[in-house]
Amino acid sequence: MKSLVVYSSRTGNTQKVARAIYDALPEPKEIFSVKEAPDPSAYDFLALGFWVDKGTVNAGSARYMETVTEKKIGLFGTLGAYPDSDHAKQCLKKARALVQGNDILWTFLCQGKVDPGLIKMMETKMKNDPHHSMTPERKARLEEAAKHPDEKDLADARALFAQLAKTAAGKVSA
Repeated sequence: MKSLVVYSSRTGNTQKVARAIYDALPEPKEIFSVKEAPDPSAYDFLALGFWVDKGTVNAGSARYMETVTEKKIGLFGTLGAYPDSDHAKQCLKKARALVQGNDILWTFLCQGKVDPGLIKMMETKMKNDPHHSMTPERKARLEEAAKHPDEKDLADARALFAQLAKTAAGKVSA
Protein backbone atom coordinates (compact mmCIF):
# COMPACT_ATOMS: atom_id res chain seq x y z
CA MET A 1 0.00 0.00 0.00
CA LYS A 2 1.41 3.37 -1.04
CA SER A 3 0.48 6.32 1.21
CA LEU A 4 0.48 10.06 0.65
CA VAL A 5 0.25 12.85 3.21
CA VAL A 6 -0.76 16.23 1.80
CA TYR A 7 -1.19 19.30 4.00
CA SER A 8 -1.50 23.05 4.00
CA SER A 9 -0.20 25.06 6.94
CA ARG A 10 -0.27 28.77 7.65
CA THR A 11 1.25 28.89 11.13
CA GLY A 12 2.97 25.49 11.22
CA ASN A 13 0.24 23.68 13.16
CA THR A 14 -1.02 21.45 10.37
CA GLN A 15 2.52 20.74 9.20
CA LYS A 16 3.39 19.40 12.69
CA VAL A 17 0.37 17.09 12.61
CA ALA A 18 1.19 16.02 9.04
CA ARG A 19 4.75 15.07 10.02
CA ALA A 20 3.45 13.05 13.01
CA ILE A 21 1.02 11.22 10.73
CA TYR A 22 3.74 10.61 8.14
CA ASP A 23 5.98 9.11 10.83
CA ALA A 24 3.21 6.65 11.75
CA LEU A 25 2.56 5.35 8.25
CA PRO A 26 4.36 2.31 6.83
CA GLU A 27 6.58 2.50 3.74
CA PRO A 28 6.13 3.28 0.94
CA LYS A 29 4.97 6.79 1.81
CA GLU A 30 5.45 10.40 0.77
CA ILE A 31 4.61 13.79 2.24
CA PHE A 32 4.04 17.07 0.42
CA SER A 33 2.76 20.55 1.03
CA VAL A 34 -0.40 21.03 -0.98
CA LYS A 35 1.53 23.45 -3.22
CA GLU A 36 3.86 20.64 -4.36
CA ALA A 37 1.46 17.70 -4.02
CA PRO A 38 1.41 15.12 -6.82
CA ASP A 39 -1.56 13.68 -8.59
CA PRO A 40 -3.26 11.43 -6.02
CA SER A 41 -4.11 8.66 -8.48
CA ALA A 42 -0.91 6.66 -7.82
CA TYR A 43 -1.62 6.25 -4.08
CA ASP A 44 -3.79 3.80 -2.15
CA PHE A 45 -4.22 5.79 1.08
CA LEU A 46 -4.23 9.56 1.51
CA ALA A 47 -4.00 11.63 4.68
CA LEU A 48 -5.34 15.06 3.73
CA GLY A 49 -4.64 17.99 6.03
CA PHE A 50 -6.05 21.48 6.23
CA TRP A 51 -6.36 24.48 8.49
CA VAL A 52 -9.73 26.01 9.12
CA ASP A 53 -10.27 29.37 7.45
CA LYS A 54 -13.54 31.21 7.97
CA GLY A 55 -15.30 28.06 9.10
CA THR A 56 -14.16 25.77 6.32
CA VAL A 57 -11.16 24.07 4.72
CA ASN A 58 -8.53 26.58 3.57
CA ALA A 59 -8.67 27.27 -0.18
CA GLY A 60 -5.47 25.45 -1.22
CA SER A 61 -6.43 22.24 0.55
CA ALA A 62 -9.99 22.47 -0.73
CA ARG A 63 -8.81 22.66 -4.34
CA TYR A 64 -6.59 19.61 -3.89
CA MET A 65 -9.21 17.61 -1.98
CA GLU A 66 -11.64 18.09 -4.86
CA THR A 67 -9.19 16.24 -7.17
CA VAL A 68 -9.21 13.09 -5.02
CA THR A 69 -11.59 10.33 -6.12
CA GLU A 70 -12.16 6.71 -5.18
CA LYS A 71 -9.46 6.60 -2.49
CA LYS A 72 -9.18 5.48 1.11
CA ILE A 73 -8.58 8.68 3.06
CA GLY A 74 -8.18 10.16 6.49
CA LEU A 75 -8.87 13.84 7.00
CA PHE A 76 -7.00 15.93 9.56
CA GLY A 77 -7.08 19.58 10.43
CA THR A 78 -6.24 22.29 12.90
CA LEU A 79 -8.34 25.18 14.11
CA GLY A 80 -8.47 27.78 16.86
CA ALA A 81 -11.77 26.45 18.21
CA TYR A 82 -12.13 23.47 20.50
CA PRO A 83 -12.05 20.27 18.41
CA ASP A 84 -15.27 18.96 19.98
CA SER A 85 -17.21 22.20 19.44
CA ASP A 86 -20.20 22.62 17.14
CA HIS A 87 -18.01 24.90 15.00
CA ALA A 88 -15.44 22.12 14.58
CA LYS A 89 -18.16 19.62 13.69
CA GLN A 90 -19.45 21.96 10.98
CA CYS A 91 -15.90 22.40 9.62
CA LEU A 92 -15.51 18.61 9.37
CA LYS A 93 -18.87 18.34 7.64
CA LYS A 94 -17.64 20.80 5.00
CA ALA A 95 -14.35 18.91 4.64
CA ARG A 96 -16.21 15.63 4.13
CA ALA A 97 -18.32 17.24 1.42
CA LEU A 98 -15.16 18.11 -0.53
CA VAL A 99 -14.11 14.45 -0.72
CA GLN A 100 -17.39 12.77 -1.56
CA GLY A 101 -16.84 9.64 -3.60
CA ASN A 102 -13.96 8.51 -1.40
CA ASP A 103 -13.88 6.07 1.50
CA ILE A 104 -13.35 8.39 4.49
CA LEU A 105 -11.92 6.11 7.16
CA TRP A 106 -11.65 8.71 9.91
CA THR A 107 -11.21 12.39 10.76
CA PHE A 108 -8.94 14.12 13.24
CA LEU A 109 -9.04 17.72 14.45
CA CYS A 110 -6.93 19.47 17.05
CA GLN A 111 -6.50 23.00 18.18
CA GLY A 112 -3.67 25.10 16.89
CA LYS A 113 -2.42 28.60 17.40
CA VAL A 114 -4.21 31.26 15.43
CA ASP A 115 -2.24 33.64 13.22
CA PRO A 116 -1.22 36.61 15.43
CA GLY A 117 -2.26 39.01 12.65
CA LEU A 118 -5.80 37.64 12.78
CA ILE A 119 -5.90 37.99 16.56
CA LYS A 120 -4.77 41.61 16.26
CA MET A 121 -7.49 42.24 13.68
CA MET A 122 -10.09 40.76 16.06
CA GLU A 123 -8.86 43.06 18.81
CA THR A 124 -8.98 46.19 16.65
CA LYS A 125 -11.05 46.08 13.48
CA MET A 126 -13.58 43.48 14.65
CA LYS A 127 -14.10 44.69 18.19
CA ASN A 128 -17.80 45.42 17.52
CA ASP A 129 -18.44 42.25 15.49
CA PRO A 130 -20.67 39.92 17.56
CA HIS A 131 -19.05 36.80 16.03
CA HIS A 132 -15.38 37.75 16.11
CA SER A 133 -14.87 40.36 18.83
CA MET A 134 -12.31 39.60 21.52
CA THR A 135 -14.46 38.45 24.41
CA PRO A 136 -12.92 36.98 27.58
CA GLU A 137 -14.09 33.53 26.42
CA ARG A 138 -12.49 33.95 22.99
CA LYS A 139 -9.26 35.23 24.55
CA ALA A 140 -9.11 32.16 26.84
CA ARG A 141 -9.77 29.81 23.92
CA LEU A 142 -7.08 31.45 21.79
CA GLU A 143 -4.60 31.24 24.67
CA GLU A 144 -5.36 27.51 24.96
CA ALA A 145 -5.13 27.08 21.17
CA ALA A 146 -1.64 28.64 21.24
CA LYS A 147 -0.46 25.59 23.25
CA HIS A 148 -1.44 23.20 20.45
CA PRO A 149 -0.76 20.97 18.71
CA ASP A 150 0.98 19.55 21.77
CA GLU A 151 2.67 16.19 22.26
CA LYS A 152 -0.63 14.51 23.17
CA ASP A 153 -2.27 15.82 19.99
CA LEU A 154 0.64 14.53 17.91
CA ALA A 155 0.64 11.15 19.67
CA ASP A 156 -3.12 10.85 19.11
CA ALA A 157 -2.69 11.66 15.40
CA ARG A 158 0.13 9.11 15.04
CA ALA A 159 -1.88 6.39 16.76
CA LEU A 160 -5.03 7.05 14.77
CA PHE A 161 -3.33 7.17 11.39
CA ALA A 162 -1.21 4.09 12.10
CA GLN A 163 -4.48 2.24 12.69
CA LEU A 164 -6.08 3.80 9.59
CA ALA A 165 -3.17 2.64 7.47
CA LYS A 166 -3.68 -0.91 8.71
CA THR A 167 -7.40 -0.66 7.93
CA ALA A 168 -6.70 0.78 4.49
CA ALA A 169 -4.10 -1.90 3.77
CA GLY A 170 -6.64 -4.58 4.65
CA LYS A 171 -9.19 -3.04 2.33
CA VAL A 172 -6.66 -2.57 -0.48
CA SER A 173 -5.39 -6.15 -0.39
CA ALA A 174 -8.82 -7.75 -0.05
